[in-house]
Amino acid sequence: MTEVKIYNTEIIQQCKKNNRRAQLKLYNQYCDAMYNIAFRFMKNSHDAEDVMQEAFIKAFKKIDTFKGEVTFGAWLKRIVINKSIDTLKSVKLKFSEVNENYLKVIVDDDNWEIDNGISIEEVKLAISQLPQKYELVLSLFLIEGYDHQEISQILNITEVNSRTHLSRGKQKLKESLKLVGNGTGY
Repeated sequence: MTEVKIYNTEIIQQCKKNNRRAQLKLYNQYCDAMYNIAFRFMKNSHDAEDVMQEAFIKAFKKIDTFKGEVTFGAWLKRIVINKSIDTLKSVKLKFSEVNENYLKVIVDDDNWEIDNGISIEEVKLAISQLPQKYELVLSLFLIEGYDHQEISQILNITEVNSRTHLSRGKQKLKESLKLVGNGTGY
């Protein structure tokens, strides 16, 4: 593991010097994982490839800002997610802000258990079929592991709104998975 970290550090230093071969090595090392992240958001290969390419271009332009406080993969993942969301927003993705004065968010529990007969792929499919505002928050929370503060910054919504979308999305997801469990879904 240390050898890989040293290897990556050397490649990153070469990338900071605008070494094209080092950039290609780094690209080849991370492109599949970053494509998969972009695809989860974009839902088609063409858009996912575009987002991934633009994210790598941005990463190489901004590589001097990479200080090694997190792994390069985590740093790049954040760029890919932000680029995916920016792309979705540019096609008129609208989040309906909830009036915080009239909203009391109650997240019923932290129980995310599902029936044993439902596969991870069925859960991912069910998430992908939710309204986009719920799908993005659920994906960022469940799949990418972000908390509400991070989600609110990424999506430019309030933390309360993030919790609301998560709660409502969770409820819709449970309803959808209940149909799958009963053999009537999809």
